[in-house]
Amino acid sequence: MIKVGIIGGAGYTAGELIRLLINHPDAEIMFIHSTSNAGKKIYQVHSGLMGETELEFCSTFDLTTIDLLFFCTPHGQSRKFMESNAIPSELKIIDLSNDFRLEEEGNEFVYGLPELNRKYLNRGKYVANPGCFATAIQLALLPLAKNLLLNNEIHITAITGSTGAGQGLSTTSHFSWRTDNVSVYKPFTHQHLAEIHQSLKSLQTSFNSSINFIPVRGNFTRGIFASIYIDCPLDLPEIEKLYEDYYDDHSFTFISKENIDLKQVVNTNKCLIHLEKHGNKLLILSAIDNLLKGASGQAVHNMNLLFGLQEKVGLHLKPSAF
Repeated sequence: MIKVGIIGGAGYTAGELIRLLINHPDAEIMFIHSTSNAGKKIYQVHSGLMGETELEFCSTFDLTTIDLLFFCTPHGQSRKFMESNAIPSELKIIDLSNDFRLEEEGNEFVYGLPELNRKYLNRGKYVANPGCFATAIQLALLPLAKNLLLNNEIHITAITGSTGAGQGLSTTSHFSWRTDNVSVYKPFTHQHLAEIHQSLKSLQTSFNSSINFIPVRGNFTRGIFASIYIDCPLDLPEIEKLYEDYYDDHSFTFISKENIDLKQVVNTNKCLIHLEKHGNKLLILSAIDNLLKGASGQAVHNMNLLFGLQEKVGLHLKPSAF
């Protein structure tokens, strides 16, 4: 049994992570830390877990009692925690923030996109979980990078649900503003671009093209739908084979010959990809659940890899029928 602790247990991704872990046959939650909610039952914050667990939030923790620590903390807090606490030498860590996603001197974290780095995750210790937009976009582009086909500008429009902004209230996240509304934010400058560039360049070292990324706030709660186009000289059957070959031995990414929609992936750990050719333009559609494949589901996938479990354990999730 993998004994697990969670730092930062009150947000949306933490709620999904707790839900997955309490139903995981090989994991046991030892503590869920949240200073502001200490003493409360988990279901008093994550109401959907009523009847699922009697665990309480705590204000103290003992890192020597666990095998794996998850960070569900705001960006910047994971690094501070590691600097201010004694980390047991055998403790494994999965960080869902962006603190350790980029390669730099002294960074011991493996970038936790299994479809890119599974062989390193199988023998890893510290894992930096990818960003949600970054996951959807990279999965759409990795087969092209692997085959050295990213030689032109990449154009991306991707829309995300309101949970992507986290649980804190802001002028662009509350219901009255978000419902029946769509808006663009951080065009061409989104923070996930750096990790996307890093991953693509790891497969195609010559890659230096611009990624023109327009993120969009959607008027729904969860999911990411990315529309990407790029010049590509290959015929569609050739491209489809490249994608099918790349993802053939991966558990959660599927190539659909039919058009895809967001409801197919919400509440699952899947990524669905659809390809179309229009003249010289290749259109790539990619859809994920931002809280699962884009965050907590991927974190549990990484946990399974770290501890040598079958990849899909605890992740047999089904989309809604409607």
